[in-house]
Amino acid sequence: MSKCLSNNLSKNQDSKSAALTSKEFLAHAISPVFRVVNGILAVAVFMVVGLWLSGNGTNAGPFDLARILVPDEARQIVWSNGFGILDQSHDYQVTANAVASDAGIAAVLYSKPTATSGLTSAKQQTIALLMPSVAHVQVKSISHLSDRIPTSKIDPQALDSNLMGSIQNQRAVADFYEKKYKLDRAKIEEYVSNTVLIAKEVNIDPVLLLAVISVESNFNPNIKSHAGAEGLMQVMTSVHRDKYAHFGGTSDAVKPEVNIRVGAYILKYMIATAGSLRNGLKFYVGAANAEDDGGYGDKVMAERNRIISLCQDRSNHRLTSNTNNLRS
Repeated sequence: MSKCLSNNLSKNQDSKSAALTSKEFLAHAISPVFRVVNGILAVAVFMVVGLWLSGNGTNAGPFDLARILVPDEARQIVWSNGFGILDQSHDYQVTANAVASDAGIAAVLYSKPTATSGLTSAKQQTIALLMPSVAHVQVKSISHLSDRIPTSKIDPQALDSNLMGSIQNQRAVADFYEKKYKLDRAKIEEYVSNTVLIAKEVNIDPVLLLAVISVESNFNPNIKSHAGAEGLMQVMTSVHRDKYAHFGGTSDAVKPEVNIRVGAYILKYMIATAGSLRNGLKFYVGAANAEDDGGYGDKVMAERNRIISLCQDRSNHRLTSNTNNLRS
């Protein structure tokens, strides 16, 4: 009886040791596969994070994937303020309200067709807008004209500094002009958003466009001068009929989405032709052959600097608040 029990026990132990040996062999065989899979996952995560935290430029290439997948506003938080913004407690109620209102703001996909070897491709980027609905208005792009102007001919001061890429800065500018001109809030948000969107399309600084609009029309799209200049950008409709033909004629000349496009292109063309931002403004106001522009350039530059200061003050305030919170 004892021999039978001992035999059974030895058989069970042998079978268990064989099973353990098989498991160990299988685990040892699969181990390299797990290492390879883990390595691929680590590289993939590294690449995604690297793309997400990549610069805020608009160069075409692999970084465009990050702009499509991740809204500019989310990446702007990381670039400008660091992860310390998560701990921000200064003006908590104001910040909470701003975040709540931002929840309904979507990044807009901007498609810009370009001819490449006889084929049509699309350069895409995300643009965060205070009023995203302006990007869905059915209106033709004017990039087919503006793209003919080499960037090398444009005064660097007239190129986008990306100050208006921040929703907070767009809101601050809207607040400023709403109070300054006693404007309807929805309308001023529409004008600011249109300006930011069109500036990307034309490749010009939206801050400059906003300054010109402010000086030219006080953000009144229905104003018309004795000389026949109309709309937010006060474009001479009769002189620029050829540009309006692209949008179906002059009947829509005062529509913000059309008027700003035509005005932005004309301004960019004038800057490239005149050789500098100052001279371009002089050409734009129609004083190309005059000794001076009657102070027009000074007014636009002063307004431009005011907007820049407003946006920079907000950025510095947020950075200061974050630093204080980190130290406390």
